[in-house]
Amino acid sequence: MKKIMLLFVLGASLSFLMSCKKTEDSTKLTVLLTDGPIDAQEVNVEINEVKVNFRDDSTGWVSLSTTPGVYDLLKLQNGVTTPLATGTYPTSNIVKEIRFVLGTKNTIKVKDVVYPLTIPSGGDSGLKIKVGKQLANSLDSLTIDFDAALSIKDDGAGIYKLSPVLKVK
Repeated sequence: MKKIMLLFVLGASLSFLMSCKKTEDSTKLTVLLTDGPIDAQEVNVEINEVKVNFRDDSTGWVSLSTTPGVYDLLKLQNGVTTPLATGTYPTSNIVKEIRFVLGTKNTIKVKDVVYPLTIPSGGDSGLKIKVGKQLANSLDSLTIDFDAALSIKDDGAGIYKLSPVLKVK
């Protein structure tokens, strides 16, 4: 199912690119998602929206064309990435921050048991990561490592909390 969705997203992206008239003043920004190893069978995170901020204040947030869904971070290890969001912006822009707006379908599967992942903060406002990267003249991408091993805390009683650790690669 995810392969079909990925093929659909790639096909739609290619169609969009071919229909757009590209100038030297803009570039397509793609946000990719990846992960490092953790001792679990699944780590599912629901991502509803990806936004970028091109300003130093809170007024510069722009929504990217996002492929919302539940992403199993463990399928995004060892160099595997998945396209998450895209948008075309002037190359003079500097990506100051990226925000992931999460949904409620966040789970972890450990020893064949699925547990909910609660998000102490960031559930409503989203998860922000500082970037500080100027867009290039050609296709540009940012790979975000959603480090599941550092992001998930187990209280020992079967309660798992998601305190996301995001890194730009």
